[in-house]
Amino acid sequence: MKISTKGRYGLRALIDLGIHCEKGCVSLSDIAQRQDLSLNYLENIFSNLKRAELVIGIAGAQGGYVLAKSPENIALEEILSALEGDMSVYDTAGEQTELGDFLNRNVWDVIDAKVDNILKNTTLQDLLNSIQHKNASADCSKL
Repeated sequence: MKISTKGRYGLRALIDLGIHCEKGCVSLSDIAQRQDLSLNYLENIFSNLKRAELVIGIAGAQGGYVLAKSPENIALEEILSALEGDMSVYDTAGEQTELGDFLNRNVWDVIDAKVDNILKNTTLQDLLNSIQHKNASADCSKL
């Protein structure tokens, strides 16, 4: 499994949104500037996040995005699934051999279960807490 730029940038953008949403709506242009990301690419990412009901878009001059749920209720699995799709380390099609089945059960399924466990049990709030703890004396607006 390799997380694409869509998944990596999307996670960065949601963390940025989580850091700055206490002030209200956060514009994509502000996120793009702080994270040095393409605004057009962010619009595509946020379209997926909106469809997955992870963010809410608010139109208007003071508009932007807010989280649709509290950060402690947003698991990394939800975010990455919305942006990446299936998070399995292998393609279940093919390898219809005894050895292929053995590897699926004893290697690939084991890896998938461990990755799935981490993604389901790590929340956006966990990441925000880690950032706050690490940068307690730093200016979080530069993250």
